[in-house]
Parts: sequence; structure tokens; C-alpha cells
Amino acid sequence: MSTPTDHVTTSDPAARSAERTAGGGARTTAGATTAAEATADRSAPTRQVLNQAPPLQPTNYAANDAALLEGLRREGGGWGEPQLLEIGALAGTVEAREHGERAERNEPQLVPYDRYGHRVDQVELDPSWHWMLREGVERGLTGLPWRDSRTGGHVVRAAMMTQWGNVNGGVLCPISMTYAVVPALRDGSPELAAEWEPRLTAPSIEHGAIAGMAMTERQGGSDVRANITTATPVGGGEYEIWGHKWFCSYPPCDVFLVLAQVEGAGISCFLVERGPGMEFQRLKDKLGSRSLPSSEVEFRGIRGRLVGQEGKGVKAIIRMVNHTRLDCMIGSATSIRRGTVEAIHHARHRGAFGALLVDQPAMTNVLADLALESEAATAVALRIARSYDDGDDAFRRFATAVLKYYVCKRAAPHANEALECLGGNGFVEDSGLPLLYRDAPLMSIWEGSGNVAALDVLRAMATEPAGLPAFLAECDLASGANPRFDAHMELVRRQTGELLAGGADALAQGQYLARRIVEDLAVALQASLLLRHAPDAVADGFCAARLGDGGGRAYGTLPVGVDVRAIVDRALPA
Repeated sequence: MSTPTDHVTTSDPAARSAERTAGGGARTTAGATTAAEATADRSAPTRQVLNQAPPLQPTNYAANDAALLEGLRREGGGWGEPQLLEIGALAGTVEAREHGERAERNEPQLVPYDRYGHRVDQVELDPSWHWMLREGVERGLTGLPWRDSRTGGHVVRAAMMTQWGNVNGGVLCPISMTYAVVPALRDGSPELAAEWEPRLTAPSIEHGAIAGMAMTERQGGSDVRANITTATPVGGGEYEIWGHKWFCSYPPCDVFLVLAQVEGAGISCFLVERGPGMEFQRLKDKLGSRSLPSSEVEFRGIRGRLVGQEGKGVKAIIRMVNHTRLDCMIGSATSIRRGTVEAIHHARHRGAFGALLVDQPAMTNVLADLALESEAATAVALRIARSYDDGDDAFRRFATAVLKYYVCKRAAPHANEALECLGGNGFVEDSGLPLLYRDAPLMSIWEGSGNVAALDVLRAMATEPAGLPAFLAECDLASGANPRFDAHMELVRRQTGELLAGGADALAQGQYLARRIVEDLAVALQASLLLRHAPDAVADGFCAARLGDGGGRAYGTLPVGVDVRAIVDRALPA
């Protein structure tokens, strides 16, 4: 990729003379200059680049993230630190940044037919997309926890995902779905798992396979029970599928999990290999993640094999969804961290009104608030990833729903504030912040938008009675560490206790307050983790800003007494 060359002036007379001669301007007499030359001399200062932050890259995103490294070790993934630092260094190269930019700029193109009119259903993708996907797969992001028996595999992978998300958010979609389909196949169809798992988990593009999913339809969206796609048994354990899907991400996948109605049984889940009878209609013109092809697809008699039982399709695919929800949380934590880093880096090098931005109290408040959000998101993402290693099912299912809702909700306003820290520079595409801003809402929509996720928490309180107690027990490990935290836990127990004591009717009425209840649960776990594991400045600052009425409604409203400088310096060492 070509890069612009700065205009450079030189004090060497011979060189300056040669430059003027080459440019058509020559000295007429000794000591005299032309009008054009005089004008050039006066304009020289305007061509100097002053008071601009230097490029952030090259950097090692992992090496600069104390919260991430500490969390990796704490949650059982310390053995993966060399791999984390390696991928963090690669993600922070100029080459990686340019690949990410190029893949966004050269958007995928659907090629439904070849030149002769034969149906081919191919997608043309920029070489940079293939570079990003290859690097992610070869580093184990699709299969590391399934191939490596060491405890902490999900934690190591989660930490590595936070690094590769700095390169491009779109490429994480097929990586996530391939990782997440494995437990769904293991639970629902051991024979299909035995057939496909070696390829799905292989750290190789040539010898591996990529998986996707196709659940939602135009008339139902998240209400997949309203689906009208049908599957009819045709013998040999196969079903013939007819219908459509409104969203099908990454058409080049090798296999897909597809939901369809079986007559007399209901919604069922099928493994479908891409091929004739799966026809892609168009690619979505999306707000963000434009490097990722997302499509509408029609099924015209393609064959599929059952995963789980007939009529139990939602149960079968939810195993996949739980893992992709974890990745939504990780993706949003990545976005929040990247916005924090970009804002602090800029503020340390940009001066205004006689001082660097980072030294001005109003800006330091904003930066520290952004940093608190980042460390809290990182802490919960790694803690919940650990529960996928531990087999702590009650905590895992409940905490995933709670924090998927909350962390993903925080990403969009965080990206907005980080962009604003760069002022007009942040509003320009070259800064990378507009891309961060456009991508930020996606994780909150994917795998259940806000209301769906919040209502899932309420449903879990009623149908999985071990979930809430396991969650509260984890939070209680910080009891007595902070008065605001203790008061908040009393509030949470009162809210949830009243809902459960009232039975089904109270839970139904609780839908109106679902988001508020889930928010209170989420910040309880974040505060608990920070009080136990983060420096006092971070933990106390978080409790002062997020619990009770100490904080404001926007970032940058931390109350007096918070050690903002310590928080900023921890977030990104100078």
C-alpha cells in the first residue's frame, strides 16, 4: 500500500537550487528570488505537521494491556501468554492495519452466476480478507479450546480474540461461528461431530472448514418459532429443506446450522453443507462490518442432517448461541478497549490552550471514565470465559446472558465518546474511529438484541433456579470491600427476591423493568471483580461512578476524589 510522502525542506543550498530548477523556478541574479520562490518560502511553515499525535502502530496491543494480562493469568490462561503477546504484536503492525482498512474499502461482491448463466453462488473477497481469516484460523481462534486439553483454553482464546478484533471486526464472525458450532454438534449429533470436528478445529484454511448459521427469517426475526422454512424427511437420515433466511452471515462457509419446521414436530436444527440448492439472493448493505458478507438465502431442496431431536431445534442451536454470545461480549470489550487506547494516545500528544489534553482536568475525567469501562468489560469477559473451562454451567449460562446485554450496550456510547476525544480528527475515516463507531452497535444486535437478552435473564431466573444464586455468590466474594458495593448488593437482592417471590405474574410484570434489573446485576459482577483484583484507584473509581448516584449520565462525569491520573496511566502506560 502506498503512503503519502511529507514535504520536506532542506537547508542545503545546492539541494534547494536543484529543487527549484526541477520545479521550473530559477534564481535570476545573485541574492534575488522570484515571486513564486518567495511565496513558497512563506508557505513552508504551513506544510509542517504540528501538534498531531504520531501513528499508534506499530504497537503490541496485548503488552500494553495490564488488565488483560492480569486477567489471563488469574483466570487460568497464563500458559497462553506467549501466544497472546505474539498475536498482539501482529495485530499492532502497520501491515495488519492496512489489511483491515483494505478489506473494509474493497467490499465483498456476490457472483450468483458464471459468464454462461450457471448458478455458482460465489462471493468475491479482497485478498486482505483472506489474510485476516487465515491468520486468525492458524492461531487457533476457531478451535484452540477444543484441541488443547489444558485448563484455561477458553480464557486464552478470549484474550487472543480481543487482539485480533483490533485488525477487523468482521472477520471475527466466521471465526466465532466455527468455534461455537462444535459444542452444538457434540451435544446434538455425536456422529456429525466426529465427522466435522477435526476440520472445524483444524488450525488450517486448506485442511479445515468454516461454519455459519442461518436462523432468522424476514417475518420473524428473533422469534424463530415463527419460521416458515420446512424440512421433509427423505430417507437415509436426510431432510430436504425449502424456504429462506433473511440473514445468513458469511456465505462462503462450508457448513451451516439451519432452523426449519418439521411437520408434526416443529422447529428443528439441521447441518447443511453449502452447495446446489442453497442460493444467495443478495448481500446486505450494512451500517458497519462491511468487510463481512452477510446475505439473504433461499433453500431450494438442499439436503440437511438433523442435529438434536425433531422439534428441539432451539435447544440444539442454543449451545452454539451461548458461545457466540460470549464472543459478542468479547467483541464489545475489544471495541471499548480500542476506543480507550486511541483516546489516551491522542490526548497525550495533542496540545490545546497551553497544555496537553491529557493534563486538562475535563479531558482526564473523560479518559479515566472510558478506561474504567474498558477494564470492567475485560474483567467480566475473561471471568465468564473461565466458566466455559470450569464447566460451571449455572453461573456460565446466567452470567453470559447478563453481561452480553450490558457490555454490548456500553460499546456504542463508548465509541462515540472516544471519537469525540479526537475532535474533528476522529470524525475523519483515516483515524479509524468512524469504523469503530459504525461497528459498535452490532454486538448488541447479534444473538439477541437488548430486549431479547434482558428477557432471557428474567426467563432464566424462573426456569434455571441455580443460575441467579451462583451469580450472586460470585458477586458476594467482594462483600465488605466497599460501602457502595454492599448497598448495591442489597438493592439487587431486594429486586430479584421480589420478582421470584411473586411467581410467574411478578416475572411477567418485571419485563417492564427488565433492562434496569439486568444492568444492576451486570455492574454488581463488574464491581466485585474490580474490588477483588484491580488497583484501588480503578475499583473505588468504578464503584463511585457506576453504583448509587455518584456518577453522571455521560462519560467524563466521575465524582471528585477519583484518582483519574492513576486510572489513565494504568490503562495505557506512557
